[in-house]
Amino acid sequence: MKRTAAVVALAVAFGLSGCTPQEPTVVTFEVAGEQTYRIELTSREHIDHVRALMDGSTEEGRIPVGRIVRDDPGVNEPWSWHIDPATLEFADFTTEVCDGLPEYVEDRTLTSDTYCPWIAEPIELTGPGSR
Repeated sequence: MKRTAAVVALAVAFGLSGCTPQEPTVVTFEVAGEQTYRIELTSREHIDHVRALMDGSTEEGRIPVGRIVRDDPGVNEPWSWHIDPATLEFADFTTEVCDGLPEYVEDRTLTSDTYCPWIAEPIELTGPGSR
């Protein structure tokens, strides 16, 4: 019995040592045809919503809205910031204080803690659930 437990423990240890974190699902948005930025998607609902938008859906919620996390690019390199995926929503309308190009977030011209580019189009979806 002890030998079986030891074999199982070793198998688990070797199996876990080979585990690698699963890549995130990421959407790339193009803003006003000029610049791109990326957001990690953490829910099936958001993945499905982005896929529908990319397929030409006219459903509501075309504007990505989320809290800016500065000094941490996350999936959004080469920018120095990312959107906290836990705060991501898709809206029909937003205030203009959070609208602008990604470079406005980068250079802090956009002073809001929230980013909501009005003319953002999803152009690429990668990672699990993207196909």
